[in-house]
Amino acid sequence: MKKLLVLVITGIIPIIAISQSGHIMQGIGAFNMSMGGAATAQPLDINGALHWNPAGIAAFDSKVFSANAGLFFSSPELSSTVPTPSGPFSGVTKDDKGISIMPAIAMVWGKKDSRHTFGVHAFGVSGFGVTFPENNSNPINMPQNQGGFGRIESNYMLMQIGFTYAYELSEKFSIGLAPTFNYSALELAPNPLASPNMEKGYPIADNASALGFGGQVGVFYNSGMGIKLGASYKTQQRFKEFEFENSYLDGTAAPGVNFKMNYPAILSAGIGYSKKEIDFALDYRYVDYKNTEGFEASGWTQTASVAGFGWKSMSIVSAGLQYKGLDKFPLRVGYTYSSNPIDEKLAFFSTPATAIIKHGFQLGFGVEFNQRLTLNAVYHHGTSGGATRGMLLSPMMISESNQYGAINGSEVSYKMTTDLLMFGINYSFK
Repeated sequence: MKKLLVLVITGIIPIIAISQSGHIMQGIGAFNMSMGGAATAQPLDINGALHWNPAGIAAFDSKVFSANAGLFFSSPELSSTVPTPSGPFSGVTKDDKGISIMPAIAMVWGKKDSRHTFGVHAFGVSGFGVTFPENNSNPINMPQNQGGFGRIESNYMLMQIGFTYAYELSEKFSIGLAPTFNYSALELAPNPLASPNMEKGYPIADNASALGFGGQVGVFYNSGMGIKLGASYKTQQRFKEFEFENSYLDGTAAPGVNFKMNYPAILSAGIGYSKKEIDFALDYRYVDYKNTEGFEASGWTQTASVAGFGWKSMSIVSAGLQYKGLDKFPLRVGYTYSSNPIDEKLAFFSTPATAIIKHGFQLGFGVEFNQRLTLNAVYHHGTSGGATRGMLLSPMMISESNQYGAINGSEVSYKMTTDLLMFGINYSFK
């Protein structure tokens, strides 16, 4: 059985993907999250406007400061099955990583009699991690010396800083732009981007970081009669390469490896409606993974390392409703739908990419202490809507008719739920 497991799993290790809606955080700050992330045509909060449509900050005619922090918890499950002479051998491993912190800070400078509005933000736009402990009952998490990969762990974060400018062409129409600067860090154990050693297996990577840059442009139209329209385009955020320093499990040095992973371009369009006690927002986003370096490539290299995720482009639909009928206590509800960017035949390469959240549900509220200070809160629950499944892949099984080395009778699957509790304050310097 051990020899068969080695044959099935040797040279197989997935790329660790850090994600919620694919690689995209669905909302920024407590207010925007409670609206399902919808803000492209409904700039009710500076965080959503700064992140999803720079033209939207023209709606703010005073200086506004916002700070948010959230506690994020996920419950991924990783399952695998391999064929053996005695029949299928299957197991499940649950994540034990714990809670992650999600920060957001922003400020907008606006004036009633000015056509110019400025903003700055520092957002954690992507951050997650998984820890699947060694597990002798799950083939993929068996120790490396027994043919598995042992403990599978990742830590990833992407912090984005943006400087935003919006100009009102008229009372109803504004345009905006925002250069963005990014810092990302990634740690992998084992490191699938490195080539395995026949005796020592795959190495572990130390934390590596990379800087990136990009930009965003947008337009916003307010009819003045309740209907609002908006659209924006966030360019691909282009990063330098991660430079991983690797070591084997026995502590000896392993060859380093470089890998570039950009952040995908995002096209957003939205519609909003406001009247008396109601604010409604609906957004559609197209996330271009298919043409993003680090995600477009797929399969194995000639030295049994992983070439890339092989993700498809995806769609996200966000909707939110705010009810203002209660004095100084607005209530909010939001929903987010995300398509799955992972192709079934390539699912193995994204094995710990368990944060593919298909359905996101949000409930939130605000407490308006006075005209200047508001406390916002949101609770989020997300579900993958079932498991992502595919066959185990091995470079040793590649043939002319088996491009990725699929192993008959095998399976890998992953699913998860997410929960978030976030609080934030907005302060207006009126």
